[in-house]
Amino acid sequence: MVRVEKLVKNYGDFRLDASLEIPDGTVSGIVGKNGAGKSTMIKAILGLIKPDGGHVSINGRESSKLTGKDKESIGVALSDSGFSSYLRIEDIICILRKMYPTFDEAFFRKNCEVQRLAFDKRIKEFSTGMRAKLRVLVAISHKSQLLIMDEPTSGLDIQARNDILDLLRQYLLANDNCSILITSHISSDLEGLCDDIYLLHDGKIIFHEDTDTLLDSYAILKMNEDTYGKLDKSHVLATKKEQFGYACFTDEKRFYAHKYPDIVIENGSIDDMILMLTGGR
Repeated sequence: MVRVEKLVKNYGDFRLDASLEIPDGTVSGIVGKNGAGKSTMIKAILGLIKPDGGHVSINGRESSKLTGKDKESIGVALSDSGFSSYLRIEDIICILRKMYPTFDEAFFRKNCEVQRLAFDKRIKEFSTGMRAKLRVLVAISHKSQLLIMDEPTSGLDIQARNDILDLLRQYLLANDNCSILITSHISSDLEGLCDDIYLLHDGKIIFHEDTDTLLDSYAILKMNEDTYGKLDKSHVLATKKEQFGYACFTDEKRFYAHKYPDIVIENGSIDDMILMLTGGR
């Protein structure tokens, strides 16, 4: 389990001040605009930066006090880090053998072949997508019980993104108790993977919901100004003035469908949630 309690980190004018919890066996996603604090959150959880306040624990132990043995059960893929670009996969295999007693070399080799990652090429010759796949394969090749992924599909084409998501899904199927924390600004990557979603905005968690509930019960209501004036707004979470009238974000789609059969109701999505809660009023 990952528990983040009132984590504070200051960078000039930016302040991260947030809490979250990831139970065992849960896949949690953090979404938000660029600069919202997603990478800062990940680095604080991993102990790569020192918080200015609050607590971060993994399986009941403060992240700053994790032992080498504790860290063996954590798989990490960060978008801005990795092995030296002059290494080949065979070199990486030698490193992983020494770093992780639980390294599954057969699994790693098989999946490198499936993903067409050449064993005889240096990493600097790999495409962006190939490097991203390699980072994920390294993270899942030593029987990790916690995977932490920071923008693992950023900048990739749709095929490469699907390949990475398939790797994660297959790993989850084979490891029931594994937990994943993944950040992304590509909402479609998370809708079919995550159990719940956190929205981080300007350093604060402003929304948290189960993914199924978000997709099933939330909606965008669209109406003209006259209808908006008469609307029962008790279940409206955010409102945005648009050229045609008003758009409202609600968590009670069925309430409005029953009470206002003539207004336009569009199923909610993670993108809608981000746009309305960070840009509506």
